Amino acid sequence: MWAPYDPATYQSVVDKITKTDVVLEIGAGDLRLSRLMARVSKQVYAIEIQKDILVQSRQRLPENLRIFHGDARNLPYPHGLSVGVLLMRHCTHFQLYAEKLKASGCKRIITNCRWRMGVEEISLDINRKPYFFVEMGWYACWCGSSGFKPGPVENYSPEMDSIVNEVVGCPHCKPDEHPVLV
Repeated sequence: MWAPYDPATYQSVVDKITKTDVVLEIGAGDLRLSRLMARVSKQVYAIEIQKDILVQSRQRLPENLRIFHGDARNLPYPHGLSVGVLLMRHCTHFQLYAEKLKASGCKRIITNCRWRMGVEEISLDINRKPYFFVEMGWYACWCGSSGFKPGPVENYSPEMDSIVNEVVGCPHCKPDEHPVLV
């Protein structure tokens, strides 16, 4: 069986799921995480693009787990979602997935694709400020990129390492994108 992440990573996701959550896992792979989330949530929807992985994993599925084969960039998302799960390091489509989740009513996303490669929970409803408003410090952009905006060394403080500025319009955004506050 194919499993890109270790049990501790899966557990860090499951720990953020509640019994009332309706979950959409994007890039569900062998359904290992989907099955774990189904044990603690109300409903899990899983999308996977690689059909051969799904065929091997479909045996004895929990009743509250529904599987969809296809590209999550193009498939419609179910309405009534409360949380999206995206374990996909170096994902280049974070903004697309986040916007589709938000449009389906989803309030948060659990992911490892943007900030320090650890698992984080992100509110989809927070206001993000334009990148140019950040004077110095760590940022995580709506486009999925993250980094450190440099500034004068005398302005650095150790507290900056624990603050992540949620932004739009970072240097990694496509030049033709006109960011708006979301």
